Amino acid sequence: MADSKKDSELLMSRFVATTLRCVLRHFETAWLFTRSDFKTIIFPVMIFATVVSPRHNPLVLSCAFCWLWFHTFQFNASNQSYTANEDALNKPWRPVPSGRISLKDSRALRWGLVVFCLGFSSLFSLNVVITSGVYTVFVVMHDDFHLSHHPIFKNLCNVGGYVTCELGCSLILSRESSLDGTSMKALSCSALVILLTVHAQDFADVNGDRRSGRRTLPIAAPEGSRIYMLCALPLSSFALASFWSLGPISNILFVSMGSWVGIRYFLFHDEICDQSNYRLYSIWLMGVHFLPANVHFRALAW
Repeated sequence: MADSKKDSELLMSRFVATTLRCVLRHFETAWLFTRSDFKTIIFPVMIFATVVSPRHNPLVLSCAFCWLWFHTFQFNASNQSYTANEDALNKPWRPVPSGRISLKDSRALRWGLVVFCLGFSSLFSLNVVITSGVYTVFVVMHDDFHLSHHPIFKNLCNVGGYVTCELGCSLILSRESSLDGTSMKALSCSALVILLTVHAQDFADVNGDRRSGRRTLPIAAPEGSRIYMLCALPLSSFALASFWSLGPISNILFVSMGSWVGIRYFLFHDEICDQSNYRLYSIWLMGVHFLPANVHFRALAW
């Protein structure tokens, strides 16, 4: 009897340990799908939504973060199922090239996440559901229609995906059916900045993009694209600082940051430097999304 009880306890402990390992592995896989996008999408979008929204309830902030993360997960499950060869060179730790999940399972996961995201959005409002649906349309255009292989259409899809993420999070945080005038101006500025500068992400991925047949701006115009970054980042910084009426010190710091990142893209061409450049660009982009705080809180009037 005692031996039988010990056997049952041993089996139960093994079952619990196996289940826990399986759950942790799935969590790690989900994390690896979205790991690269925290600095480029999740942090900037959450900063934007927090700044333009009048309410900052911790529970609602958590809901907005989860909504954003699941939609980012949806995009990555789709996108990475089409870029396995490229990722094997640029990011071999991602779930598909590392063998943690198959292409077939990644695409099935993607469609499961589409349904989940729509259902999760329905907990908030009809406009959030519509925003989620529009986001999925942009993902389909980017991946399934292969618009990501064209530099201009890729940028347009990126703008659409980025803005719908910002809109969805802002609607959740504001708990309103629409956004106010300042929020709409901030959304328009964000869309324009992403359209003009988002190919900053492509410089570090040139080898993988070329291998997969994708035609990005750094591949189409290696020198011209760097001259463009040298001009676009300082000019965008100056225009945004003027538009949001930054104070003199804030103005100098923000424009200097944009100028420094632009200069680095122009001067330093190797892959390691381009990875560092992109991290600095991501910090600058977070700053872009914080600028509307000067309207609501006069946080940058100094």
